[in-house]
Amino acid sequence: MKVDNFFSPIDIAISGLRAQGKQMEVISSNVANARTSDAGNGEPYRRLEAMFKSDGDLGGVELGEILPDMGDFLRVYDPGSPRADEQGYVSMPNINLPLEMMNLNIATRMYQANVAVLKRYQRMVETSLELLR
Repeated sequence: MKVDNFFSPIDIAISGLRAQGKQMEVISSNVANARTSDAGNGEPYRRLEAMFKSDGDLGGVELGEILPDMGDFLRVYDPGSPRADEQGYVSMPNINLPLEMMNLNIATRMYQANVAVLKRYQRMVETSLELLR
């Protein structure tokens, strides 16, 4: 079997660290804007989703695109709000905080797993160098 495009474990782990770091930024943006009823364009903030893609044939990942979730906005009954419609409802972002927290937990665990790979690789290299002395 011929391998033309081979990624070392360190390259794969670093690509995972970068991708999960960006994923955590996107999730943080969603959480920070969970109550933003006007994102500057006349409608509420839209939840963002990070799309990943393969960084090659044998490993690695990268952030492909950050796309807005085109799901329906939440409607909250608040007749005293200046943003309320005729029925007294205010459109709010389509963000589900428990879901965002689960996604953040998953991204954090994946980040930690990639850090663990780097640490093990470092120990392996140090052991190999010590054996060569």
